[in-house]
Amino acid sequence: MTAIDIGIQENSRLEIAEGLKHLLADSYTLYLQTHFFHWNVTGPQFRELHLMFEEQYTELAVAVDDVAERIRALGVFAPGSYSAFAKLSAVQAVDEVPVAEEMIKTLTRGHEQLIKTARNVLKVAQKADDESTASLVSDRMRLHEKTAWMLRASESS
Repeated sequence: MTAIDIGIQENSRLEIAEGLKHLLADSYTLYLQTHFFHWNVTGPQFRELHLMFEEQYTELAVAVDDVAERIRALGVFAPGSYSAFAKLSAVQAVDEVPVAEEMIKTLTRGHEQLIKTARNVLKVAQKADDESTASLVSDRMRLHEKTAWMLRASESS
């Protein structure tokens, strides 16, 4: 492959890409979790949650692609296996089907973790003057903050 000369030092590109790998793994894990809950939610809020979860996993599917493509633009291969994501992700996987209220709390925690992961990547990108990554990550943070707020607002207290 031809050398990458986009105005970002190689060590910075690699550090940013490493952070983005964690963001990708968190995003993919949350995508799977949200889809899992979409399929299995039950109870009085079924329709509302089923539709909300669908909106969320659809948005996460686009996000996963955007983050992976940014990793590639930085000259690094994006992870793409369950085992790689399991090692990189800070979002806790769920194997059992919880009740609807616990689904909401679990997804809220997942979005909050993504915000923290994104915040870490943002610092590294800003330090390297990588505006493309900073913009992508900032947009992700804003969306996850809004989604976490909406999920918290859906809790029955």
